[in-house]
Amino acid sequence: MAKLDRLQKLTILADAAKYDASCASSGSIKRNSKSSGGIGSTTGMGICHSYAPDGQCISLLKILLTNVCMFDCHYCINRSSSDVRRAAFTVDEVVDLTMDFYKRNYIEGLFLSSGIIRSPDYTMEMLVQVAKKLRIEHKFGGYIHLKTIPEADPALLADAGLYADRLSINIELPSDAAIAEFAPEKSGPLIRKTMADLSGRITEAKVERRKSRKAPLFAPGGHSTQMIVGADASDDAAILQTSAKLYTGVGLKRVYYSAFSPIPDASKRLPLAAPPLMREHRLYQADWMLRFYGFSVGEIIANAQGGLLDLDVDPKMAWALMNRQSFPVDLNRAPREMLLRVPGLGTKGVGAVVRARRFGRLRLADVERLCRSTRKMRPWIIAEDWHPGARLDSDMLRAQMARPAKQMDLFAA
Repeated sequence: MAKLDRLQKLTILADAAKYDASCASSGSIKRNSKSSGGIGSTTGMGICHSYAPDGQCISLLKILLTNVCMFDCHYCINRSSSDVRRAAFTVDEVVDLTMDFYKRNYIEGLFLSSGIIRSPDYTMEMLVQVAKKLRIEHKFGGYIHLKTIPEADPALLADAGLYADRLSINIELPSDAAIAEFAPEKSGPLIRKTMADLSGRITEAKVERRKSRKAPLFAPGGHSTQMIVGADASDDAAILQTSAKLYTGVGLKRVYYSAFSPIPDASKRLPLAAPPLMREHRLYQADWMLRFYGFSVGEIIANAQGGLLDLDVDPKMAWALMNRQSFPVDLNRAPREMLLRVPGLGTKGVGAVVRARRFGRLRLADVERLCRSTRKMRPWIIAEDWHPGARLDSDMLRAQMARPAKQMDLFAA
């Protein structure tokens, strides 16, 4: 490997890290940097912007420790057989970069992943050393997200959780058969076992923290994973079924979806073209329906053609169109569970409606103030002064719902 300066390494390894979608800082707990004399906080080239649940934008230094890799995953630009320019940081270089970027107010935390160099244990130990040096030697109180390696010694993963706010293990593909075909050095059962072990440690740490605030934190932001969309033949139904099992079976905090991007010198097993980006977007919407809106995978994919979600309308709208007999929903009477199924009505809007109707019957103008806009939800709701009437059964309804909001005039007040 030719000798590179730090800027050259940063250029290569920041670009290589862009393929990982699981870069987020939501769910982290602010570490007590004040009492320890540290710097950095999660409450305020290689820089990515992720968003907390409250909409706060958080800037992270997103890089690989190295893009050298002994694995040959067909979908990965950094696979061992790929003819890409290689680079590697030392532990101290990553630590110095993080501190330099923070002191210049460029970032609020670090997202660190890596190719597998020498061995899984060797690589994982270097990742842990970065986080440990930041926390202990530099008293860094900012956000740290480490990508962990399921093939590494469990003791190293246990150490990682002591210094990182969030851990992640990318399963990449939804089935063991696809993993065996496209990532032959990886094992689906081992990845899920490692996820389950992490979940157990996170739960144990939370129990200990409830008993004593002096108990150590362990990955307080939980653990996450990524699945690539469109690299193999798996449809949206298979992807969502895998996500649901990961949420319920191994306590995963979040699944990220990344549309496959064709890579140079790709394997003949891979598709020549990328899937529509809208497919990735629909999977994220369906994922939120699973986690926050009380839908099952079966309900979401009931009308999926060939196992694929409708690209013209969002999956919540698609469910409503298929279940018109359940609408319109009376906002003044319906239970919260049914309000969550109204297209255009989010979790915050549902909470606002439930609180406000305790004090009087809601009119359409009241709902407008609570939810900013009622245009998308008008066909599906009843308010004190509003009923969609027979228009709910109009053949034009689906076409209207698929249009941009400014063209949806069928249900104007």
